[in-house]
Amino acid sequence: MRRLILILCLLAIMPGKLEGAEEYPLGADSQRQPGVPQGAITHYTWTTSKIFPGTVRDYWVYVPAQYTPDKPACVMVFQDGESFMKEDGRARVPIVFDNLIAKHDMPVTIGIFINPGAFKALSAGQKDRSNRSFEYDALSSSYALFLVDEILPEVAQHYNLSTDPNHHAIGGLSSGGICSFTVAWNRPDAFRRVLSFIGSFADLRGGDIYPARIRKTEPKPLRVFLQDGSNDLNIFAGDWWLANQAMASALKWAGYDVKFVTGDKDHDMEQGGAILPDALRWLWRDYPQPIARPRPVHDPRFGPPILDPSSDWEVVSQSYRARWGLAPDVKGDVFFAERKENRLVASTESRIERIGTDGTISPFAPNGDGLYGMMFGPDGRLYACNEKAKQIVGISPDGHRSVLSEGLDCRDLAVDKAGGIYFTDLDDSKVWYIDPKGSKRVMNNGGAEPTGIHLSPDQSSLYVADFAHRWVWSSQIQADGSLANPQLFYRLESEDSGYRSEAGGMTVDSLGYLYVGTNLGIQVCDEEGRVQLIINLPTRSSPAGIAFGGPDYQDLYVVPTIGGGQIFKRHMLRKGFPPWVQQNLPAGKP
Repeated sequence: MRRLILILCLLAIMPGKLEGAEEYPLGADSQRQPGVPQGAITHYTWTTSKIFPGTVRDYWVYVPAQYTPDKPACVMVFQDGESFMKEDGRARVPIVFDNLIAKHDMPVTIGIFINPGAFKALSAGQKDRSNRSFEYDALSSSYALFLVDEILPEVAQHYNLSTDPNHHAIGGLSSGGICSFTVAWNRPDAFRRVLSFIGSFADLRGGDIYPARIRKTEPKPLRVFLQDGSNDLNIFAGDWWLANQAMASALKWAGYDVKFVTGDKDHDMEQGGAILPDALRWLWRDYPQPIARPRPVHDPRFGPPILDPSSDWEVVSQSYRARWGLAPDVKGDVFFAERKENRLVASTESRIERIGTDGTISPFAPNGDGLYGMMFGPDGRLYACNEKAKQIVGISPDGHRSVLSEGLDCRDLAVDKAGGIYFTDLDDSKVWYIDPKGSKRVMNNGGAEPTGIHLSPDQSSLYVADFAHRWVWSSQIQADGSLANPQLFYRLESEDSGYRSEAGGMTVDSLGYLYVGTNLGIQVCDEEGRVQLIINLPTRSSPAGIAFGGPDYQDLYVVPTIGGGQIFKRHMLRKGFPPWVQQNLPAGKP
């Protein structure tokens, strides 16, 4: 008896619950209900992935009873699919789907429950290798590509799936939770509703950067549901409870449609299973209204606003194969080199084109083939790097060409107020300078792959982008044009696959902010060298060239590296200026 009393006393003071008690019971929506039509589930195995070659995985497709082939169905993908599919588990998604669809609390939705890939053992004594963390915890777009290019097309062969990203949701728990967010973050053109239970927004593979990345990046049209418990994991990779709070705070600050439900559980699906029906109701509420893109946040402590909320990217031209250079003149007309290819007759003609401030495109000069970086100088000539001929040429307003330098692989150039030319030499990884008298000399090492080059507005500094790394060099320009005190000054954000930023085209605004085209977007850096904003790209290709132009110099022009030579523009609230003109910066920090 004394022993029983002692046990009862210990149980009374210990945290937790008595065996058999349930803090988060499953509700009626997670139980089979009489009269509710049941969907059908079909099992498949995927062995031919090109995104994750060699992997084998099972997946299941749930089709609600209300589905008819004549109407496109919504789609929801669950990672760790088998656990979400089981009718005796904590999630019981097919049961919940049946009940909510019958009540019209969510649309007719086909569920795809997919397990992580594995590499099967080849012989006895070996074990399978799980690909779960590689696929789920990585921040790259690989898993999104796997879903969009492989799984969804395969399922679409059997069922009529909607192609509207507003009709696509994705969810998971733990690493599957961060994976779901990563898919939508990288591909909002494919998924816009995210469900994350106990998401692993920790440093398993770099996921701890998300709160800061969310705050810096132009908002995307996403709706996000988060859940976590105060007793979640606290291990070598971080504190899950703190990480989910940081995610919720960042999403809220950035204006996203976000809901964060908290509890006191640990790394399990106890609370998640109980709230799943309401989480799905919240995620699909207002359907079929599209998910709105939040307005960009502006903090006046860090200067005037940059993005115009009423403006988005628009196509200026898509009939030309534009190359690297985008060069504005003093009027705001923007020039680019193009190449027209006629595959039927195997001929190529090329020229330099002008985009007028009224949007019309007209020819400026013949033979634009091989031209990369271009910029106007104070003498009215258009200076250009001819990568094919390894020349730097000057083109007068009447189209006459003169060769200024030969034998070097000029990739981009900047012309100062006196007519001196700085240019990057990709072959030798150097920066050169041609002074106004025509003398040529090496300035310094430009990094591994020096590409874009630009002057600061007051022409006191020269900026050089390194395509292979995440840094932009900044050097002080001396009275004789030489460079001093080079620093890896601008620290760019980079993709998960490494520090390769693919930084190329650059421009500056009148307040001294540097705009750098990268594979993550156009990164806008303040005068202290910090990224304050990442502007989403008009395509998934990094920009080959960017420039301010237009009648008020507030249109930002972009030509992607890949994508048929399209040129885009977007009106900004900041203002550029002719890049060879010296602009005195305002006093104090903008």
